[in-house]
Amino acid sequence: MSRPPLPPFDATTAAAKVRAAEDAWNSRDPARVATAYTPDTAWRNRVEFLNGRNAIEAFLTRKWQAELDYRLIKELWSFDGARIAVRFAYEARNGDGQWFRAYGNENWEFAPDGLMAVRRASINDLPIAETERLFHWPLGRRPDDHPGLTQLGL
Repeated sequence: MSRPPLPPFDATTAAAKVRAAEDAWNSRDPARVATAYTPDTAWRNRVEFLNGRNAIEAFLTRKWQAELDYRLIKELWSFDGARIAVRFAYEARNGDGQWFRAYGNENWEFAPDGLMAVRRASINDLPIAETERLFHWPLGRRPDDHPGLTQLGL
């Protein structure tokens, strides 16, 4: 199985890879998202270290049970060969109704078949009031005409 676009990336293919990842994560479908990673993928997400698709799927299941009304925007930061750096922000609320915006950076490394082999994420959370939310599209894929991080001043 391959997952185009394939490395080495150029500006167009790196941006397409980032948007495909954003779209998959906005589906909030752990099984779908996990298929974008190599079977032995290695992750660091905040303070958790995960290995393999099964661990990723279990992690994402827990994540989206706790982070309700999740909406994510990713933006290409840099790329080189088989590596892409991304900045992102997402908004969600917890079970108590508290909204937050998470800001982060990810470093990705891809196998030749286009599957992500390594993901390192650093993430910080900011509690926000519901009136401070900026991501207002219906759950699912961010519409093409919705502003990105730069346009939102994030």
